[in-house]
Amino acid sequence: MDAIHKAKLQNADLIIDRVYAGGRNGNASDDPLPPLVGVSNQGGFRYIGNKEKPRLIVLTSTLRDLDWPDNLDRQSGTFTYFGDNKSPGNELHKTKRFGNLLLRDLFDRLHRSGARAEVPPVLIFANVYRSWRDVQFLGLAVPGVENLDPNSDLVAVWRSKDGQRFQNYQSKFTMLNEGVISRQWLKEVSAGNSLGINAPPSWRRWVEKGVYDALKAPRVLNHRTKSEQLPDTDEGRAIIQMVRQHFVDDEYRFEQCAAKLAELMLPRIVSLDLTRPSRDGGRDGIGKYQLGDGASAVDVSFALEAKCYGLTNSVGVSELSRLISRLRHRQFGVLVTTSYVADQAYKEIKEDEHPIIVICAADIVRLLKAAGIATAHDALEWLAAF
Repeated sequence: MDAIHKAKLQNADLIIDRVYAGGRNGNASDDPLPPLVGVSNQGGFRYIGNKEKPRLIVLTSTLRDLDWPDNLDRQSGTFTYFGDNKSPGNELHKTKRFGNLLLRDLFDRLHRSGARAEVPPVLIFANVYRSWRDVQFLGLAVPGVENLDPNSDLVAVWRSKDGQRFQNYQSKFTMLNEGVISRQWLKEVSAGNSLGINAPPSWRRWVEKGVYDALKAPRVLNHRTKSEQLPDTDEGRAIIQMVRQHFVDDEYRFEQCAAKLAELMLPRIVSLDLTRPSRDGGRDGIGKYQLGDGASAVDVSFALEAKCYGLTNSVGVSELSRLISRLRHRQFGVLVTTSYVADQAYKEIKEDEHPIIVICAADIVRLLKAAGIATAHDALEWLAAF
């Protein structure tokens, strides 16, 4: 990286979703983060200061790891991030870059009374796919999510690899409502003063009052495009192909799988009964979904429709109309497909405000990954139950 480009990075503000280019030497010196925010090169966890009392934490992600699906939900402003114990053989907190230790201490300060002022700012970056070491700035984050149970914002999850079980952290962050992070504040943070005169308003409110002012970005396009509904990786497509092949000789059996997928997306389903193929009346299943808790809970009925289609075969207007016409008063529908919903059909769902939840091929891959089913071989073992 030449001196001019390095100087530009050292003086740049951080702007939401802007890509910051690194060098083009083909080695670690290309990394733009050291000059941009003053951290070391390489690694998903980086910090300024020491690991016991970091002044700033930087998290990076490819957002493309099938085993550990980090995810930014731009509509809610919630960022899901997995720790760095990604292989068996180590205790949860004994990792090379101390990432899980940083997460543990970060969330401990969040929940300890009066300790929010000890929480360092967290900057989130995504590695730009197939583009040297360039990074995209995703935003300023704080640990936790408004209205999320404190027992759920940092969870040790179990995974298995090569026949060995191990734990890793899954953490939840809120992206604060700041479009630009000024260079002046970054200098203050680096010096140990995160509440200086240049501190972003949403950061100050969170530290002083615990207010989560999330950066929420509702979609301009109300329905998902074809490409957004289909897997965008070879492994994801292989998983869907495995599901499709498993049921190709008897697609009615896919209904059981679809019911399980619905339960993965909607964990508060309390009952789901599949109907007989010969008299399903346009519904492959009828279930109840619970709203609320305890004696105040209300069960809402829903209808399930399953379509085991190939990736090139869409669910069209006629199939959706069939499901919609069968919905009773105060019911909602769940469509599960190994393919995608055609553009016109999806538009009609959204524009006419039909209460239909679409679980498409990309959703299936995401749900299975979250359940630890990250490869086609994993999927084959999981499918053996149906």
